[in-house]
Amino acid sequence: MMKRWLIHLTIFSYLSCLSWGIFAHGTQTAPNASPAMYYVVWDMFCGWNAYTTRHHVIAEGESGKYYNVAPGPWGEFQPYGSQDRRQYDPSGKYCGKMGLNTLKHTAHEPITRVFVIEESWPKKYNMPDSYWALRYDEPKDISRYYHTKQVLTGEGIVLQNHLQWMSQQSQKIVLDNPQLRREMSRNRPFFAVETKRVPQNAQFDSQGRQRRFVNGN
Repeated sequence: MMKRWLIHLTIFSYLSCLSWGIFAHGTQTAPNASPAMYYVVWDMFCGWNAYTTRHHVIAEGESGKYYNVAPGPWGEFQPYGSQDRRQYDPSGKYCGKMGLNTLKHTAHEPITRVFVIEESWPKKYNMPDSYWALRYDEPKDISRYYHTKQVLTGEGIVLQNHLQWMSQQSQKIVLDNPQLRREMSRNRPFFAVETKRVPQNAQFDSQGRQRRFVNGN
C-alpha cells in the first residue's frame, strides 16, 4: 500500500513540476527565479536553426590579391574539438579582429580591406554519405550561401556591418510581405518610460546631479 502511494506521489509531483514550468514559461511568471527553473521551463533548443555556419576572414591587398588570414600561419586553435576558435563566435563579432591579429604578426603588402564572410548550408547535409543514401533518394548536392558579414579597413576601422544571414533572411520575409508592411506603417510601437518627479526648488551641481540637503543645509 505504501509503495502504491509513493508511486502516485512521484507521478503527481512530476506532473505538477511540468505544469508549473509550462505556466511559468507561458505567462513569464518568474521563469528565472531559481536555477532549478531550468529543468521545468521549456526553453531548451529554442535558439537552434536548421543551418550550419562557418566564418572566413579574407584580406584584400593593394594589388587586388586576396589572402586567407584566418587561421594564421601558426595554425588553428581548436579549444573544444575539430572547429577552430572563430567558429565559436556565432555572430562573427570578433572574427575580423582575429584576421587583423594575423596581419599584425606577418609580412605582407598594404591591405585595403578585410572581409568577414559567413558561409551557411542546411544541417541535413552534415550526415555521412552512407546515412544519406539510406534516407534520401536524391543526390547529396549541397547548396551553400555566402554572405558578407563585416568589412573593415586594414587598420581595423569598420566600414560595413551587416546582420547574420539568417536574421537578414527573416527581415526580407517580413519586408517582402505587403500585408506586414502595411501593418508596420499603420501601427506604432509602444514604449513605457518611467519618469521621476523633480521638486520645483531642486538644485543641481555642475555635473547635473541633484543636490541633497539635510536639516535644511
